[in-house]
Amino acid sequence: MRGEFPGGPLVGGAGAAQRGEHVELAFAQAVAPVDESEFGGEAGGEAVKAPDHGLGGDVEVGALAVPRGLDQRDVVAVVRVLLVLVLVLGLHGPILSLIASREAILSSMEANVRWVLLTALAPIAWGANYWVTHAYLPADRPLWGAALRALPAGLLLLALARRRPHGAWWWRSALLGLLNTAVFFVLLYLASQLLPTSTAATVMAASPLAMLLTAWALAGQHPHRSHLAGAVVGLAGVALTVLGAGSGLDRAGLAASAGAMLVSSVGYVLAARWREGADPLAATAWQLTAGGLLLLPLAAGAEGAPPPLHGPTLFAFGYVTLAATALAFACWFTGLRHLPAATVGLLGLLNPLTGVLLGTVLDGDELGPRQGLGLALVVVGILLGRPRPRTGTGTGTGTGTPATATGAGLPGKRVP
Repeated sequence: MRGEFPGGPLVGGAGAAQRGEHVELAFAQAVAPVDESEFGGEAGGEAVKAPDHGLGGDVEVGALAVPRGLDQRDVVAVVRVLLVLVLVLGLHGPILSLIASREAILSSMEANVRWVLLTALAPIAWGANYWVTHAYLPADRPLWGAALRALPAGLLLLALARRRPHGAWWWRSALLGLLNTAVFFVLLYLASQLLPTSTAATVMAASPLAMLLTAWALAGQHPHRSHLAGAVVGLAGVALTVLGAGSGLDRAGLAASAGAMLVSSVGYVLAARWREGADPLAATAWQLTAGGLLLLPLAAGAEGAPPPLHGPTLFAFGYVTLAATALAFACWFTGLRHLPAATVGLLGLLNPLTGVLLGTVLDGDELGPRQGLGLALVVVGILLGRPRPRTGTGTGTGTGTPATATGAGLPGKRVP
């Protein structure tokens, strides 16, 4: 024989076999031959070979068991194996990063929506201020109207900011308070009283464009071509709105609007130079308080006793002071800290749109095709005139913030 079958060693003699010697080999157990026809399976679970077959007495050959489904222990085992493979292959990092990034994106979107809604309260309140002033506040008390708007709101924001002026900010606050609060609020009060609400809102909507041109003329801040184009388009829209109204507009009201835009533009140039060393909200509180204190003796001397505060007048002054000034400024500067400047600039368009809507619906102001086209041109001009954010700037009051939404503590930037 040439060797052995697996499973048993050679028996007898360790040396080579000699002629005539008996050699025992370990053979595997003999298996009866199987017909090819038997590979087709079995019927009814019967054994291929009977249990009492001569060569299979101690072997039972039967039907294969039907495979069972995975039970709970099998599933747990498979999951464990997969987790081990994920950890070993280093796939857990990308998977966890994907899950975390998705959750972060959803959370960021929800937060942005909340900040947008909060910031939008400011331009809506400022737009409604035209109608409230025109409909409910006394027309012959502009000094008292401006003082009662500025001083209480300034004191509230001062308590919120918890900072007092320091160093040069004492006289800066006084000067900016004179321009951006005292004079601006008085002229704005007159414009709101003498002009229809929709017209006053449309004219004052061009104030960002006027600030752009003023900064160019006084501070040498060269605007981009698109900004100049926006200024031209926006001012053309204002002219179309005013001329479309014919001779029915009060010239004193138009002069008050133009003066308000000019004064606030000069105040912007000064505040832009002095923005260092002061928190925007605190600087606004200082200016409102200073402007209100300057207006008190002037109002008492020129207009006598303050107007009676009862009924609708009391609620109107409460809205102008709390909602359109204190709350609006707080929401506006909060939005500047949490939203991109371009987003805040777009939200500012709610100011004239709110004024036009309220004037048309509640006061019956005429909004014909000419006025509608003029308002549309003003909106396009503001969109073109928005300064472009610089690379690397984010949100808040840093560089790249539009001139009408800087954190320079400028009440007259978007305020009606």
